[in-house]
Amino acid sequence: MLILALDTTTRSGSLAIVRDGRLLDLVEGDPARTHATRLPGAILDSLARHHLTLADLELYGVAAGPGSFTGLRIGLATVQGLAFAHGRPVVGVSALEALVEAAGKPDAAGAGLRAAWMDAQRGEVYGQLYRQTGAAWQALGPPVVDKPPDMLAAWFGAAPGEVVEFVGDGAVAFRAELDEALGAKARVFDTVPPLAPAIAAIAAREAEAGRSGPPGAVRPLYVRRPDAELARERRRRESA
Repeated sequence: MLILALDTTTRSGSLAIVRDGRLLDLVEGDPARTHATRLPGAILDSLARHHLTLADLELYGVAAGPGSFTGLRIGLATVQGLAFAHGRPVVGVSALEALVEAAGKPDAAGAGLRAAWMDAQRGEVYGQLYRQTGAAWQALGPPVVDKPPDMLAAWFGAAPGEVVEFVGDGAVAFRAELDEALGAKARVFDTVPPLAPAIAAIAAREAEAGRSGPPGAVRPLYVRRPDAELARERRRRESA
């Protein structure tokens, strides 16, 4: 199966072309340029390097969120438009799940817990906690957005009883808070892996399980309500 996977949840983002589990091409974006100026040209260039066209693609995987609202809309619209034009199915993938997968498979000698933290701005992170279950990671709850100390308190109370791995730009940005709250119980990945290859792997599993769908069925995973919606609600309260 030939899969195109796209992540636009972060400023740089990434895209990957994967055939039957083998990575053909990985492109990490230039954070100095917006997704709108790079796409879909970057996709066409990536395909051309391997003498492929959009018609050759069999499945699309796209990061559905959380992340930048503008980035999400651009990524979803791009994938939905291309998939619709060629009658291809799409799988929307949580960027948090992709982060956990991109950090590597569970290690029997490693931590049993792994948390994905994405910088949500305003001193907050998007987060989701996972536990190692066999050869996979199982989510222990829904994705949330909160200030790091409040999220840690909700997850662990005073302190976790075991080591927790943290991955993502939110973990890197708030390393000091993690060290202060959890000490040696926190292990932070120093680098943030590109998400597109992990998105492709998850999309392939979902498709094999019959959980891919038409382009229009994919919905953004915002976690935090959009600013425009919050502003409208505030104006309604003020005018009441």
